[in-house]
Amino acid sequence: MSISTKKNHKVIVIGGGAAGMMAAIFAAKNGAKVTLLEKNEKLGKKMYITGKGRCNLTNDCSLDEFLQSVPRNPRFLYAALSHLNSQDTIALIEEYGCPVKVERGQRAFPVSDKASDVTRALKNAMDRLYVQTVLNSEVKSILSQDGSACGVQLANGTILESDAVIVATGGLSYPSTGSTGDGYRFADQFGITVTHCCPSLTGFDVQDAWPKALQGISLKNIAVHAMRKNKRIYHETGEMLFTHFGVSGPLMIELCSLICDQNLRDIDVFIDLKPGMTKEQVDARFRREFTENGNKRLSQIMNHFLPQRFAALFPNICGIDGEKSVSQISQAERTALAEAMKKLSIRLTSTRSFSEAIITRGGVSVKEINASTMASKNVNGLYFAGEVLDVDAFTGGFNLQIAFSTGALAGKYAALQED
Repeated sequence: MSISTKKNHKVIVIGGGAAGMMAAIFAAKNGAKVTLLEKNEKLGKKMYITGKGRCNLTNDCSLDEFLQSVPRNPRFLYAALSHLNSQDTIALIEEYGCPVKVERGQRAFPVSDKASDVTRALKNAMDRLYVQTVLNSEVKSILSQDGSACGVQLANGTILESDAVIVATGGLSYPSTGSTGDGYRFADQFGITVTHCCPSLTGFDVQDAWPKALQGISLKNIAVHAMRKNKRIYHETGEMLFTHFGVSGPLMIELCSLICDQNLRDIDVFIDLKPGMTKEQVDARFRREFTENGNKRLSQIMNHFLPQRFAALFPNICGIDGEKSVSQISQAERTALAEAMKKLSIRLTSTRSFSEAIITRGGVSVKEINASTMASKNVNGLYFAGEVLDVDAFTGGFNLQIAFSTGALAGKYAALQED
């Protein structure tokens, strides 16, 4: 059996996001006649809001480092990332007119800090390869004949025939960008398993009122650790943010990617406000501050340890009257303060909704997709790429690279025919 490109081989790509555009580029590079269908009024709508509008397009790290940042089905991505790695993506984006810079944490951004320039580069590539892009075109269903995908029917009734169909419709996160689960519906149409989906890389609602009272306060150089059944499942140092609903920020968003599909009430989460000190050192610092400032209120002394609003509230969190002078603080109360500084409990209740989630956890089961080609194992001519798949990663450009890599691999093999 050999693989070759057939003349006038037609490929339809459903979805004009990162995965869809890259799929179209690689299908066209491999000789196919490509039509990309996007239901929005423009391409790359979700890309415009990634990286706070700057578009963190990839992470310039090694393959091993990349896979360590993928908590969900990393081995499935080996072929795709080997086919188009981070450095390949940067080179391609630059080739088509968008210079790229690499910043802290090996995160890659367009030099202009404009997401639109990344989308424009991908559009330039598609134009040079004669990809037909059709906007405002929603796909109602994928057509099949004799067990093979053979085209699509649009919402307006139009039928388009093809030799292969690539589903790159995204997941459920940020539905305002068009990610409304269309790909899961197409998978279900062919009996392809879709695993449970939930919001990932987002903040948490919390049970207690005090974190909400601290809305807007960002904590830097703190540690967050999480336990399930007395087993540590997360421990990292960095930043977090208190919000009107509870907690967010880099550490909490990363934690979300590990526990979003679990019962959050079974997980104990703690903040270490002074990770560079032991509990004994914190207690010694309290003793010194109390000795030197015996007439001051406890809430005033806490300003030496925490941001002002947090300092004023912290004694109450510990069950201590912050208006008491430090000379009135007992040893037991001082110990309670030190313990809370090192192990402040946050009781999570739920993740935020898909409308705020950066990525979707779950999707088309990778067990039913050929990892070497992104093709369905059961439906000839049907391919899946990007967030629609049950693969997700931490923040830092990893998820966009997954979209680019799986899209590129799907595009290549959708353009090829087995003889």
